[in-house]
Amino acid sequence: MKCIINRRAKFSASHLYWLPELSEAENMEKFGACSRAPGHGHNYVLYVYMAGELDEYGMVLNLSDVKHIIKREITSQLDFSYLNDAWLEFQETLPTTENMARVIWQRLAPHLPIVRIQLFEHPELWADYLGNEMEAYLSIATHFSAAHRLARPDLSYEKNCEIYGKCARPNGHGHNYHLEVTVKGEIDPRTGMSVDLGELQKAIDDYVIEPFDHTFLNKDIPYFAEVVPTAENIAIHIRDLLQEPIRKLGAELFKVKLVESPNNSCEVYGTSLENLVNGKLNEQVLVRI
Repeated sequence: MKCIINRRAKFSASHLYWLPELSEAENMEKFGACSRAPGHGHNYVLYVYMAGELDEYGMVLNLSDVKHIIKREITSQLDFSYLNDAWLEFQETLPTTENMARVIWQRLAPHLPIVRIQLFEHPELWADYLGNEMEAYLSIATHFSAAHRLARPDLSYEKNCEIYGKCARPNGHGHNYHLEVTVKGEIDPRTGMSVDLGELQKAIDDYVIEPFDHTFLNKDIPYFAEVVPTAENIAIHIRDLLQEPIRKLGAELFKVKLVESPNNSCEVYGTSLENLVNGKLNEQVLVRI
């Protein structure tokens, strides 16, 4: 029986986004505050996913051995380091979140049967790498607060209550929505970026957060005048709003995840779920996201 297991590790390190071939003004324009010397730091959280068959002891791998390998190859070298100087790879390509995930994969692959590397720079920014050359996934988490009412205008109040329960009450109710946007792109071999992070954040803010935050969705967002603002429909609309702006940034919208409450969330993809299931995106992606 094949299983996927994962091991978590942590390290703290600093880095600087700076290219010596660019002027100070050009570095500031490209990297913003991340180009300010002497750099800045993060508490990184690393997840290493490994696949294999169960052995006679009921394990894919001995996690004690995995722990020592990750410490030897990764965390002992990166913890409390200045990343730009820690590894030669980061002198060639900057230590962005997505490039760090790629290089960590390369360093662990000879020792472990990895299928996914996930690296959190902080809880609202992380990258996934699946071993596909320079391709990486970058995720941003953010939030907005909004009210809605679940009711179809063509149905009676009684019928809406039968379908939507308390959510059909006439004055609506609110949520603090948690939003995750995942984009797929090629890591630039010099900057280490798969997409301009500042521009990606601006697109999410401009097209979603500013228009949606502190609104009554049914009345303030024209799309929901006729479309019931369920979590599913909100996520679909956010996906449709973001696909073209993200494409213009040179990346591809992969996934939108909307968490309406701790008990209720949904995910929609830039490609169809049928394509995912039929293997046009590899099985590791389905495990990963």
